[in-house]
Parts: sequence; C-alpha cells; structure tokens
Amino acid sequence: MLPWLLIAGIIGARLWHVFTPPASMLIDGKNPYWIHPLDILFIWRGGLGIPGAIMGGALALYFYTRAKKVSFGTWVDIIAPGLALAQGIGRWGNFVNQEVYGLPSNLPWAIYIDPAHRLPGFENVAYYHPTFFYEFLWNLMNMGVLIWIDRKFGKRLKSGDIFLLYLVIYPVGRFFLEFIRVDYSPIAGININQTLMAVIAIASTAMLIIRHLGKKNAEEPQVQE
Repeated sequence: MLPWLLIAGIIGARLWHVFTPPASMLIDGKNPYWIHPLDILFIWRGGLGIPGAIMGGALALYFYTRAKKVSFGTWVDIIAPGLALAQGIGRWGNFVNQEVYGLPSNLPWAIYIDPAHRLPGFENVAYYHPTFFYEFLWNLMNMGVLIWIDRKFGKRLKSGDIFLLYLVIYPVGRFFLEFIRVDYSPIAGININQTLMAVIAIASTAMLIIRHLGKKNAEEPQVQE
C-alpha cells in the first residue's frame, strides 16, 4: 500500500502547489506555472502542498482498499496518527529552507531569517513568528489526541471516526495559523488554504455529529401506544 500512497501523495502535493502558488511567486498577479508550464516538472526546486498530499493519498488508498476488498475507514483510521506525526516532522524542512514563516515578531522565540529569504516589503525585518514550529507542535498534539481518543473511546467509535477527527483538528490549527503567515496562497482574492481548512473542519464536524446522532436515535427504543 505504502508506495502507491507515497506516489499519489507527492503528485497531489505538487498539483496543489501548482494550482495554488503563494503570492510571492505570482508574476504580475498571474500563476507562474501557466507562464512557464515546464516548471511544473521541476519538483526538486520545491513546491508541495499538504492539502494535495492528503487528497492524493486518500484517493489512492480508496482505490487500493476497493481492489483488495478491505475497509477504507479502518485504514484511514490506522494511518491518521502517523500522518499527523509525518506532517509535524516535515515542517522542519520549512525551518531549514527558511520559508513559510509568519509575521514579524519580537517574541523571545522569534526566528531569524536571512536577507536572501525575506519577502518583498520585509527586507529590513530580521525576526519572525516560527509558524513551522507552531504547526509542528499542533501536529504532535493532533497525533496524541487521536491515539488517546482511540484507546479511550474505541468501542464507541465507528470506522473512519479517527480520520474525521483528524480532519477537524488539523484544519482548525491551520486555519488560525494562516492569519499570521506572511506568504499565503490567493485565489480570486481569498486565502484558498484558509478557506479550504474552514470548509473541511466544518464538514468533518457535521459528519461526526450526524453519524453518532443517527446511531443514538437508531438505538432508542420505540414506544408503542
């Protein structure tokens, strides 16, 4: 299973970046990949989007579980905590590359960004919010909560609940972090990543509620008149 998920995840991550490049990459307000389409193939130059990785991996997993006749819900539940951990580890790549940092900050834990990696308009600002580290901590917390929920309430959970909970916790954190990111991805004037996170968190919360309210109602005894 793993090779298929990795391949699909990398393709999905690249496509998400291609369709939603950060504002700093735009050329006269236009997507640079429409101007230089061959650059889409230059994945070694960077440019991967976590939302696309999750969507690509989930799609590959769906077809894999269908082909093998195993439960998709069970497998996304198994994968979810490890996925959160992997995201947290991956964020340290942003630290190494001095990218995806936040607004200027004077806090004791603010990070120094070299002049070569500062965005236009911030050339004279040296210290910024370490948004990579905030998301690293959030992902570790997400992993811990998912494992704890599964062990504490496993008998009351349905197949797929852990993954749905992942789709609530991660998007909520990412939604708020987008407020302090310097370089967001604008589509039609909106922050597409922040908007997507809000939609996913709300939809996943609603699905969890509906699944378990429906179960509760089904278990209620019928009163005969």
